[in-house]
Amino acid sequence: MTPANLDLPDDVDALKAMVLAMAAKAACADVLENEVADLKARNADADEQIAFVLVEIDTGIAAIDALVSKGRNPAAAKRARCPRKGFPPNLERVHVVIEPDELPEHTGKQKVLIGEDTSERLNVIPPKFRVIVTHRPKYAFKNEDGVILASAPAHIVESGIPREALLAYITVSKYCDGLPLYRREVIFLRDHVEVDRGIMARWMGKLGFELDILADYIFSQIKRGERIFAEETTLPTLVPGSGSAKTANLGTYARDDRPFGGGGPPMVAYRFEDSRSGDCVARHLEGYRGILHIDAYTAYNRVARPDRGNDGALLAGCWAQSRRRFYELHANDGSKVATATIENMGALWSIGEKVRGQSPDVRVAARQEASAAVVADLYKVWHDTLRRISGKSKLAAAIRYVLNRREAFEQFLHDGRIEIDSNIVERIRPRPSFKRIAYSPEMLAAEGHWRRCPHSFRSPRSTKSTRWLG
Repeated sequence: MTPANLDLPDDVDALKAMVLAMAAKAACADVLENEVADLKARNADADEQIAFVLVEIDTGIAAIDALVSKGRNPAAAKRARCPRKGFPPNLERVHVVIEPDELPEHTGKQKVLIGEDTSERLNVIPPKFRVIVTHRPKYAFKNEDGVILASAPAHIVESGIPREALLAYITVSKYCDGLPLYRREVIFLRDHVEVDRGIMARWMGKLGFELDILADYIFSQIKRGERIFAEETTLPTLVPGSGSAKTANLGTYARDDRPFGGGGPPMVAYRFEDSRSGDCVARHLEGYRGILHIDAYTAYNRVARPDRGNDGALLAGCWAQSRRRFYELHANDGSKVATATIENMGALWSIGEKVRGQSPDVRVAARQEASAAVVADLYKVWHDTLRRISGKSKLAAAIRYVLNRREAFEQFLHDGRIEIDSNIVERIRPRPSFKRIAYSPEMLAAEGHWRRCPHSFRSPRSTKSTRWLG
């Protein structure tokens, strides 16, 4: 009802009553709206706890089963055996033999082994603290001057209490398992071992500093490879003294020669930078002349071979990046062209899987025989489609992405060392989903902390980090 056709009473008291009723109705609507918002918030909290609740239900059911079966005949209470995966062969096996009881009626009888019942159960030995007491006897010679004493063993933290095994244990739990030092401090207290988190932070900084030489060596070995997989991840970094964050960059460089039968060890190195400037990539890859697997980050053009020359890296595109763009259109918009594209692209991976691990010559021959025709058909469809759709559409943007990078995308057809995608580095690069704010190297040095970077080592005075794969 609009103000123009609203039937208002002439009586003042009636008008007041009408206004009060409308106000009450509006207040009721506000209350309902608040209740709906509250219910939505509660529902969100409930969703976050669903997994926890389900685990608790399973625990409760198991407890009830144990209570019900208590006192029953063990044979009757035994549950049907479920198929179970075996334990990995690298685990230590401790064999325990349980012989049957010697009963009176067995006296004088000879036992003959006809078989055995074997079962495996998983066990664990919890971490245990030990104090290594090192004795260095001092000796003197009779009627001679001087004293002889063995040299003290070298340690990463020379004047501290930790041995290298303890440093490695803390490092893995913090940087690989995401366990903060304050929690590690509480866990240590269960064994009455008091180690302040600040002290552990300084240990981590010292360890990172000592690992710089390893970081430099591994990255140099990566750059000696025939190909490098490169990826970059943005992450917020606190600026000292400002209380604000800026966007920094974590470059990931991986080497893995196994898909084309190479013998080089797989490895990965990370490089932290305060900016996304192309100068950073140029500095990291200075002098590299091999194959560089990349995504759409334009900074890699700084190290590309100019005009097909030899003074620079050969850029190879990632088909998985392009497929992801078409898949989003297929899933969200139901685009027929996008659907046909991802279906045809699947043949490229199927062909590649058949020759994975074989020599470059075998791989390139298979691609020329089968993959080249698929690629040609895809580009023909994309050219034809782009002419008849809106240039502002998402499909047009996806098509332009592959058309503008055709040379890089087709490199795998001519060189068997090149992969069809950069998934090798995509699977190992640190993910923004960790939702962690990084600290600049200056802040880290002042605080004696490492920036928390999963699966990497980096000291507060360095922007380097490395990791062996596999």
